[in-house]
Amino acid sequence: MNLDDEEAVGLGGVELIRAAMRKAAKQLGWKVITFGWTGNRHGTMVGVQDKREVPAEYRAVVDEAMNDKVRAALHKVWGEPGPAPVQRGTVPLMTQEFRAAVAESGT
Repeated sequence: MNLDDEEAVGLGGVELIRAAMRKAAKQLGWKVITFGWTGNRHGTMVGVQDKREVPAEYRAVVDEAMNDKVRAALHKVWGEPGPAPVQRGTVPLMTQEFRAAVAESGT
């Protein structure tokens, strides 16, 4: 996620957000790595990564998502005209979904 520094503080700070993400991921059975930084050029960045191997039944979807990210990066690097290809699971999309969940919970 990429939050404004003030927004992150209002949610309890980066350590509390990381702890909540870690707890939620562990409840899903993930083996996690979390990270968080406050006050960088992008505001506050917080993330969680599942370190398990991708199950075979999901491998094609994960590979396709990774290919989408590579295509978007190459589009940007090569300066191709037009909008970059749409990527699932982008930071702005995940941040938007997080904000909606917070608003819905009334926190």
